[in-house]
Amino acid sequence: MIFRLDERLLFPDPALAEEDGLLAIEGDLSPERLQLAYQNGIFPWYSEGEPILWFAPHERFVLYPDELRVSKSMRQIIRSGKFTVIFNQSFADVIKACADTKREGQNGTWITADMQQAYIRLHQLGIAHSVEVWLDDVLAGGLYGVAVGKVFCGESMFSKVSNASKLALIALCQTKKYQMIDCQVYTEHLESMGARMISRDEYMVTLKK
Repeated sequence: MIFRLDERLLFPDPALAEEDGLLAIEGDLSPERLQLAYQNGIFPWYSEGEPILWFAPHERFVLYPDELRVSKSMRQIIRSGKFTVIFNQSFADVIKACADTKREGQNGTWITADMQQAYIRLHQLGIAHSVEVWLDDVLAGGLYGVAVGKVFCGESMFSKVSNASKLALIALCQTKKYQMIDCQVYTEHLESMGARMISRDEYMVTLKK
């Protein structure tokens, strides 16, 4: 059953989500609703022209920083010092770059103008964060997401230079701030770095801690 949200600040039980994870539609992207969503393992994901769609997948693709695998080639790149990694200094630039990045199998972007503004507000409130990778004073890659306690809910990443987004993820893991990074969408390269599927129940146990 797909629930229709109204002005009340609440969500249905995430366990009631459809097989594909779709739980509810409509509502808004206010900071209060977004915070409540992430605290309950729910996130918005929709395309321009659609109502807001809220998902609570039955399985989560996550990376535990202690299980991070860094390849020999990436260790060499880190040691080279050619990239500079900075946190939370260019959030708006990172989310725009993520929105502008063309992705295989996708027409357009789900990071709409409204989504960008909503997450910029979360960043201004200290809830959403970015990792920026610079090469010769040019933003080469990065990622952004939402922090819920010691869980980092990754929203999107981009690379304009090979390996820049991987470096951003490695830097995020090395901060030791988070017990778990929610990668949301399966990719082979994240799996190669140690990410794996867990059940929603296992995910919620860590989230609620």
